[in-house]
Amino acid sequence: MRHTYTGQLRWADMDLLGHVNNVTYVDLLQEARIAFFGQHRSIAAGQETPEGILVVKHQVDFLIPLNLRSTVILVDTWVERIRAGAFTLAHEIYREDDSGRTVFARASTELAPFVFATASPRRLSPEEKEFLGPYLVETPARSPISVEGSTRHVYPLHVRWSELDPYRHANNVHYYEYFQEARVSYIRHLHTRGEVWSQNVIARMDVEYLRPLHYRGAPYEVHSWVSGMGSKSYTVVHEIRDPGDGTGTPEVLARSRVVMVTFDVETQKAAPMTEQQRAAFAAELDLGS
Repeated sequence: MRHTYTGQLRWADMDLLGHVNNVTYVDLLQEARIAFFGQHRSIAAGQETPEGILVVKHQVDFLIPLNLRSTVILVDTWVERIRAGAFTLAHEIYREDDSGRTVFARASTELAPFVFATASPRRLSPEEKEFLGPYLVETPARSPISVEGSTRHVYPLHVRWSELDPYRHANNVHYYEYFQEARVSYIRHLHTRGEVWSQNVIARMDVEYLRPLHYRGAPYEVHSWVSGMGSKSYTVVHEIRDPGDGTGTPEVLARSRVVMVTFDVETQKAAPMTEQQRAAFAAELDLGS
């Protein structure tokens, strides 16, 4: 069984390529998830309560670009796995019209019940398992993305007050914005004025939420590096770190792995990266001359 949520896209969701930005997909998943939880009053989703549900991990496959031909978009949600203290939801973002069903993205979200009074996870209740059970369709785990490499670029990250959720943490959707800003800064750092580079779209992005981000004056740091590349793709790893006072080991608060595909705007298809682009990424992998 699946739960279907009807979402609404906005013109502000568009990026420079005329596609709906990747951050919007995760926002849609959050809205669909809250609508799904809204059927069961014991699962506190998006409410300021002593208990709640924390996002542990997102895995999103971006299949084809999404545009604003129609602002209505559908999100199906079901359950992939149920464990004692966590469960995983699966999602499809799609449209249906006279030509049939077009799927734009597939995703999975691992979640864990949490007690804020004791700052500790808890087990799923029998009532919660009973609610989730009819939606269960178990699927195998996806293959991991390499994280090989080490820091090649550091981006200062300031959490805004408006980015906090009812739990007083930075909302999980905003992490995609943080990684996006760090990635743009990193790629601009690699690009030399006058070089011709292909455009990029995201094919896959996995995010692990390890520790919450809070509002504060001192910036966090986003460390980035290239962990792999092909003829039409490359992989960027990001880690959000708390540098602390500089005397100890920085704490990793979140990690993402992003598979980028070089893209031809005219044909709206994947295209080989330019030689200048390839040389820059190869140098980051220590494969350049």
